[in-house]
Amino acid sequence: MKAIILAAWEGSRLRPLTNTIPKPMIKIFWKPIIEHNLEHIYKYVNEIIIVVKYKAEIIENYFWNNFKWVPVTYHLQNDEKWTWAAIKWIKSDFDLIILNWDSIFNKNDLKEILEYKWYWALVKQVPNPEIYGIFKVDNENNVREIIEKPETFIWNLANLWVYKFNSSILDIVENIPLSKRWEYEITDAINEFANRYPLKAIEIKKEFIDVGYPWDILKANSFFLDKLKESEIKWKIEDWVVIKWKIILESGAIIKSWTYIEWNAYIWKNSEIWPNAHLRWNVVIWNNSCIWHTEVKEVSIWENTKAKHFWYIWSSVIWNNVNIAAWFISMDRRHDNSNIKVLVKWKLIDSTLRKLWCVIWDNVRTWVNTLVYPWRMIENDAFTMPWEIIK
Repeated sequence: MKAIILAAWEGSRLRPLTNTIPKPMIKIFWKPIIEHNLEHIYKYVNEIIIVVKYKAEIIENYFWNNFKWVPVTYHLQNDEKWTWAAIKWIKSDFDLIILNWDSIFNKNDLKEILEYKWYWALVKQVPNPEIYGIFKVDNENNVREIIEKPETFIWNLANLWVYKFNSSILDIVENIPLSKRWEYEITDAINEFANRYPLKAIEIKKEFIDVGYPWDILKANSFFLDKLKESEIKWKIEDWVVIKWKIILESGAIIKSWTYIEWNAYIWKNSEIWPNAHLRWNVVIWNNSCIWHTEVKEVSIWENTKAKHFWYIWSSVIWNNVNIAAWFISMDRRHDNSNIKVLVKWKLIDSTLRKLWCVIWDNVRTWVNTLVYPWRMIENDAFTMPWEIIK
């Protein structure tokens, strides 16, 4: 059996985070999104085919030609933008596991379906089927039809983009006709396969993590941090440090005296937490970063970022090579306490969250007393002026 991992798309809803890195390589709890799922499936396949396009070299340079001794090959997606263009022209005589990179699935769910002898599609019951591809099934969960974003209620089993097919799916993809919308539809390919072979809809039993928007990065990190059962201390903690929950401290990292940690935290290699830092509620700090005299809550700080002065930031994503000056403050909610609306792909959407943060991208430099309104982005290589308010 072979695995096909769909990793060609940019992930435009995650901009600016995907300006310089493809979405599959965004790290969640120290591993790229794509690697979390590979960890669960590599034992069941004899080859992994990763479909690439946007910034393909970053993925190729990370995995090279194998993942834990399973051969890895790459398929460059062509310029056709329809959904199944990702696997067009791939050739195989083996059964195929096809997995999208958008979500991180539970190990036990994937194990169960990978050992299932029939062909299947992974599904989940949803309260809003009108925004998904929805499977219609019989009493034994055999797929009868899949309909994309049905206007009237037909069922509530949403397509999760994880499948097991035989190799005939590749021929079907190459020969499906244009739909009424003048597109090559994923639904047409699945429906044709279900007409030829038994195809089961298997509902996941555990939670899964969908990383569709920037704020999902914080939710995903919190998901893993909340499951920590014990601390892992691989380097140095000085005296007079208060740790009230579980932490992971990687090699080369240090927590200095008078630091106060009151929830779970993950501190990666060679980072430094200096005196009077206050870490609250699921903080992730990556390589070679340093904070001091700072209060942070539910924050993901990436590599080579420095914040050595008094500052206060909640629920934010801070990328690489950022310098935070003294008295930087991020606001996390509106004055009227209503949900925060976010501009995504030129459309204003309701985040459904009352608290939301800022995103600070690579190589940003802030000056003293910068104030950032809820859900604002500071783009690559930008700098702020003293007392600047980012509205």
